[in-house]
Amino acid sequence: MQGKRSSEVSDGETSPFSVNPDLLLQVNNLSIDFTIHGGNITAVRDVSLSIERGETLALVGESGSGKSVTAQAILGILPKIAQISDGNILFADPDQNNRVVDIAQLPRDSKSMRAIRGGSISIIFQEPMTSLSPVHTIGDQISEALFLHRSFSKHDGMSATEHMLEQVGFPHPSRAMRMYPFELSGGLRQRAMIAMAMVCHPALLIADEPTTALDVTMQARILELINQLQLKLNMAVLIITHDLGVVANVADRVVVMYHGEITESGPVDKIFSAPGHPYLKALLHSVPHFDMKPGERLTPVREAEYSLDTMLEDQKPAGTVPEGPHLVVNHLSKSFTIRNTGMFSSGKSSKVKAVDDVSFTIDRGECFGLVGESGCGKTTLSKMLMLAQSPDQGDIVFHCEDEGSIQLETLRDDDLTRFRRKMQLVFQDPFASLNPRMTVLDILREPLIIHDIGDEDYQREWAKSLIRLVGLDPRFLSRYPHSFSGGQRQRIGIARALALKPKLIVCDEPVSALDVSIQAQVLNLLKDLQQELGLTYLFITHNLAVVNYIADRIAVMCKGNLVELATKQQLFDNPIHPYTKSLLAAVPHPDPTKPLNFAALDGASGADSELWPESYSLNQPTDFRDMGDRHFVRVGSTV
Repeated sequence: MQGKRSSEVSDGETSPFSVNPDLLLQVNNLSIDFTIHGGNITAVRDVSLSIERGETLALVGESGSGKSVTAQAILGILPKIAQISDGNILFADPDQNNRVVDIAQLPRDSKSMRAIRGGSISIIFQEPMTSLSPVHTIGDQISEALFLHRSFSKHDGMSATEHMLEQVGFPHPSRAMRMYPFELSGGLRQRAMIAMAMVCHPALLIADEPTTALDVTMQARILELINQLQLKLNMAVLIITHDLGVVANVADRVVVMYHGEITESGPVDKIFSAPGHPYLKALLHSVPHFDMKPGERLTPVREAEYSLDTMLEDQKPAGTVPEGPHLVVNHLSKSFTIRNTGMFSSGKSSKVKAVDDVSFTIDRGECFGLVGESGCGKTTLSKMLMLAQSPDQGDIVFHCEDEGSIQLETLRDDDLTRFRRKMQLVFQDPFASLNPRMTVLDILREPLIIHDIGDEDYQREWAKSLIRLVGLDPRFLSRYPHSFSGGQRQRIGIARALALKPKLIVCDEPVSALDVSIQAQVLNLLKDLQQELGLTYLFITHNLAVVNYIADRIAVMCKGNLVELATKQQLFDNPIHPYTKSLLAAVPHPDPTKPLNFAALDGASGADSELWPESYSLNQPTDFRDMGDRHFVRVGSTV
C-alpha cells in the first residue's frame, strides 16, 4: 500500500535503531484490514514487536490468530484485499548500509520492496510442494533468487547454488540441481525451500510453520540446520508456529497472538515458567507431553461438547468390552515395482519392499499405536488392513462377536461390502477427504445409502445424532466442508467413520494437520468415544507425544519392519531398539529446560540404519525377541 509519508525514516537520536544498533526490525502499532463484501474486517490490531540481529523470535498462536498476515506484511506480500490501516514496519536494511526503511509505506511491486524481499528478508513457506514450481528444476529455482539480488555470473551462480544445497544437507547436491520437486521427499523439499531462502544470505529469515508436515526426526534436523545457518550468518529468525515444543527449543523470545492481537510476550524461559495470560496457560495445557500423569486429560482452549443420544444406545456396550483379539495380522508383506523411465534410463525395474513380514495383534477395546517416519510403510499397512491393497503374502483375521473369525484378504464383492460396516477409516487430511460439492448431511448419509440402511427420514435423524456425537450443531448439516475449520472438518470425518456403527477404526494421522488446541479437542473426543462406544483403534502417527497420550500399546516401524512393540509405559520408560531411542530423543519438549539433544539423533532416520549396532541390523536374519510383559524387540537371530 502506498502511504502518505515517505518510506525513508530518519535515524536520528530518538530512533530506536540509534539507541540499539543491534535492532533489525521494529513493528509499531500495526493494524491490517481485509475488505470483504464491501466491509472491513480487522485481521491484525495494534501489533508491536522487535527483532535484533542474530535473534530468534517465535510468533505463536492458533490458525486465524494473525501470525501469517503479520509476516506477509513484513515481506510486502499481503493479498490485494488487505491493507495496512495503521502503524509502521521499520527495517534497517543491511544491503543499504543499514538505512532504516518503513516497509509499510513501500508499494508492494516497487523496486525498493523487491530488493528487500528475497534479498534482505526471505521466507520459508509451510508447504514446500505447493511453494515450489513443478516445472522447474531445483537448481533453477534456487539460483533465480541469487541472480535477481546478487551480481553473479552464470557459472559462479550455479556453483554457489550447489554449495548452498550442500550446506543444507543434500546428499548429492550436483544431482539435486537437475531434479524436480516431485522427485524429492518431503524433508528434501523443505531443505530446498531453506536453500532458496538462504542463498542470498538474508538478514532476516521468516520461517512460517517450517516443520508442521514433517516427521519428528526430520523436524529436529531442520531445526538444527536453521540454527547452524543462523549462527554462521548472524541471521535473525522470525519463526511462526503453533508447536510449543519447537518454540521451547529454538526461540530467544516469544510473542503470543490471539484474534489478531498480542496477548503476551517475553523471554522464552519466562513464558513457559510463568505464563500470565489465560490464553497462553490454556495453550500450554492443551499440549500432550511425556510427563502427563495416568488419567490426566488435555485441556483444550475450547471444549467440544458432545451428546450420546438414544439412537446410539444400541452401539454402547452393555458391560465391559469382551477380552480377546479383535484384529490379528500374520506375516504381512507388500512390495512395489519401480520402473526406471526417461530418455537416458536403462528401462530396468526394481522391487521395493514397503511392508516386510509384519505381525501383531490388536486387542478388543484397545488403542494400538503405530509410529514411524514417512516412508516406513505405515500407510501401506493401513491400506492392506482396509483391503484397499492386496498383500503379497500373509493374512489378516478380523474377530467378530457375532460371526466369528473373518479372513479379510479372501473377501470379494458382496462379502467385502458387508464387511466394510465393521471397520472404517479416519483420514489424515480432513479437507481432501470430504467432497466439497456435498453438504455435511449428504456426506453422513452417503455410507447409509451405499449400504441400503434405512429410509431418508431415518438417515436424516441418524446424521443429526452423528453430528451431535462429535460436538457439532445439527444446524451445520446444510453447510459445505469449506465453511468449517480444520478441527470441525476432522470431527465430520470421524462422524462419517461412525455412520455404519463399526467396532474398529483406523485413524491415519488424524491430528497431524491441526493446531495444538484443536488437536486436544479431537484426541479427547476419540478417547471418549472409545470408552462410550467400546471402540477399537489402530492409531497411526509420527507424533510420539500424541501416541503416548492416546494409545495402550505401541508398535514402532522402520523400513517396512516392526522393530519394537510394547505397552506405552514400557516403550517410553525402557526403549531398547536404537531406532526407538532416537525417535524419542527427537521429540521437542514444551519445556526450555529440556532442550533437544541433536547429537542423539544419529541413527534416528531409517536411512541411517547402518549406524545401528550389528545385533539390530535389518540386513541380517532377525527375530522378534520377547523381553517379557508383551515387550518385543527385533534383533538378529544369531544374537
